[in-house]
Amino acid sequence: MKAFYGDLKLGILGGGQLGRMLIQQAINYNVTVKVLDPDRNAPCKKLCDEFVVGALNDFDTVYNFGKQVDLLTIEIEKVNVDALAKLEKEGVLVYPQSRIIRLIQDKGLQKQFFKENDIPTAAFKIISSAEELKESPFPYPFIQKLRKDGYDGRGVYKIADESFIENAFTEPSLIEELIDFEKEIAVIVARNNQGEIKAFPMVEMEFNPGANLVEFLISPSLLSFEIQQKAQQIAVDIAEKLSITGLLAVEMFLDKHGNILVNELAPRPHNSGHQTIEGNVVSQFEQHLRAIFNQPLGDTAGLQHAVMVNVLGEENHEGPAVYKCLEEILKLDGVYVHLYGKALTKPMRKMGHVTVVDADREKAIEKARFVQKTLKVIS
Repeated sequence: MKAFYGDLKLGILGGGQLGRMLIQQAINYNVTVKVLDPDRNAPCKKLCDEFVVGALNDFDTVYNFGKQVDLLTIEIEKVNVDALAKLEKEGVLVYPQSRIIRLIQDKGLQKQFFKENDIPTAAFKIISSAEELKESPFPYPFIQKLRKDGYDGRGVYKIADESFIENAFTEPSLIEELIDFEKEIAVIVARNNQGEIKAFPMVEMEFNPGANLVEFLISPSLLSFEIQQKAQQIAVDIAEKLSITGLLAVEMFLDKHGNILVNELAPRPHNSGHQTIEGNVVSQFEQHLRAIFNQPLGDTAGLQHAVMVNVLGEENHEGPAVYKCLEEILKLDGVYVHLYGKALTKPMRKMGHVTVVDADREKAIEKARFVQKTLKVIS
């Protein structure tokens, strides 16, 4: 039996910032890491033991890559699942399992899973053409989502009235009722192959309305204990029903009536857990490694108030990245900067994140707001 901390080779499909932070943690366990990514200058390239350039959606590329490792994981869901399924049959450990990635790749199947398992979610309807939008059972405005390939807010379209239909997606999609929510919340849960499950404390999120991605996150939440417990239990229930091995991020809405509705799942480290690196006893990245290596899961408790700010490329700037006013924010106590190693910036591209920790919640938020308005990525 190969030891996870020595002679076991871990493969990661995807070489972006999530893989980069996973490798940073894997180094502490002396894990050998091999990465596959289509970008020859991906953020993981300089950190991993071996870097392979190749398409993540190509069967042969993924299969041949997987045959050279002992355990395969992902940092992005858009991968060739058929290749993963074959690798599993041939004895390669694939976590999360290929059947789970297949389910989560398709938002229609994901929604059907919620319905079949009594997981609370917004009312929805699966459609196959833009024409069906005219027969929507939902009043305007409602939401259209591509079933596949949506990521970081892409693939989501708000249909405010009938005039918006002509610009709607024509690919297979689903439509769902627009939720009038109070908060966007998330829980990250981990499960190892022995069935041990631990959830991180629930976090509150703010989204950038232009990019439709997380821009500001606060942990722990000040919402009621009952709401936090309910959100954690929903996440745990989903992990158990999926029998997932690895990390699962569960994004949810809290509506104005106090109901929690599940929005989407991500079977990997997630933007809603970056603050755990400095803010919790164990980070989401270490927890993912523990889970897929089938080791005891770590303590998820928070250490202090933690606020995470995504560092996004500025509008009208595209080219070599320059971080403006970095020294100004480094003067602040409790500020931790994570740059993702991306040489080129473009509008709304995730270039890094900053976590602020403080024993005082309001001071942490105040410093994070300063970071948000001060640190800019230009070219």
